[in-house]
Amino acid sequence: MGTHRVVITGMGVVSPVGTAVEAFRDALLSGTSGIGPITIFDPATLNTRIAAEVKVPVAALLSRGPLTREEAVWAHKDRKVAFALEAARQAMESAGLAGGFQGDRTERSAGGVSLGVGLELFSMDDLARSQRPGFNLPEDPLLRRAFLQTPSDVCASLLTRRYGLGTPPLIHVSACAAGTDAIGAAFRLVRDGRRRFMLAGGTDSMINPLGVAGFCKLSATSTRNDAPSRASRPFDRRRDGFVLGEGAAVVVLERLDDARHRGAAPLAEIVGYGNSFDAHGISEPHPEARGALQAMTRALRDAGLSPDHIDAVNAHGTSTPKNDPVETLAYKRLFGARAGQVPIVATKSMIGHLISAAGAVELVAAVAMMAVGRLHPTLNLDEADPACDLDYVPHQARAVQQTHVLSNSFAFGGQNASLVIRKSVATSG
Repeated sequence: MGTHRVVITGMGVVSPVGTAVEAFRDALLSGTSGIGPITIFDPATLNTRIAAEVKVPVAALLSRGPLTREEAVWAHKDRKVAFALEAARQAMESAGLAGGFQGDRTERSAGGVSLGVGLELFSMDDLARSQRPGFNLPEDPLLRRAFLQTPSDVCASLLTRRYGLGTPPLIHVSACAAGTDAIGAAFRLVRDGRRRFMLAGGTDSMINPLGVAGFCKLSATSTRNDAPSRASRPFDRRRDGFVLGEGAAVVVLERLDDARHRGAAPLAEIVGYGNSFDAHGISEPHPEARGALQAMTRALRDAGLSPDHIDAVNAHGTSTPKNDPVETLAYKRLFGARAGQVPIVATKSMIGHLISAAGAVELVAAVAMMAVGRLHPTLNLDEADPACDLDYVPHQARAVQQTHVLSNSFAFGGQNASLVIRKSVATSG
């Protein structure tokens, strides 16, 4: 089947600081925080009462494009479905494929969907309704299927049907690495000749009573409720946990030859993907950073590059006491004497932790920064932890020309994934 170069020709994003790629990019460069008090539900009884919510109402997102009845039912029930549909719509439009994949060079049967998704949403309202006297399940088969919880594969199934794709969708549930794994798996399928194109990304929203309460039980989230915009503090000495975010990002991946044939302008090229599973603990990384280092090393080997080729890193950067020092150690082991010279940014300082969508949204951030030759800042890095002593681009955006960038996701349970992206290539020559 041969090996093909794989380019990103379209991107879409729904985030706490912007629901279109340009708005998202500009907000990141200006250091805008999307974190504030939780408004989706009443969090008064919880230790953590802040999150990074998508500010645009679901109904407004859905009004941007036509919906089938099935899409509308799921999207109004579960925010992550609405986010995925809108991010995919943007990606297809920016790729010049608003009408879908057509023509001899990009047959629908040769493409597919690869999506990182979060835990199924358990509806407290539906549960309460089911306890009332005389309750019966809805007669409508679709509403019956949607009752109580959202099946985790529904986003990918809806996108597959929306764009008439002929291959089974792929679902990734590797927690905070899911979005990166989804894009990495799609990259391999296109590179190895098993697909001509893929829609890939991640979507999630755990800003609900069970999601937030669960992380509170783990003491994993920040309790800086009185200063929400200051709560996400990657690599800072006074960090006290991550802040939950929500959103989605989807990219269109296709063969470089196909992009050239239809006159599409690549936004970037994916050149390497690596993952690992260190299995050290549920909520803490291996103290020697073995899993993170292995994922990054595999991604570089896959790309045929050395660490010296990397111009910048989009870090996992959760703002948790355990992750940040170990992640710093991973970079020191990867880059060696050059570690302090490689700028590293933490997008989560502005948008919080989007869990299964995090890696996909952060990849879009990395591509957007590469395109303008700048790096967004890491917010709230006022006093670096002595164990986090690398260049994390504090406070202000910086001009940095980037040819190769490493984008990382280091997840719960030791699931790690890394992508290497290259600055966009010409469509001719």
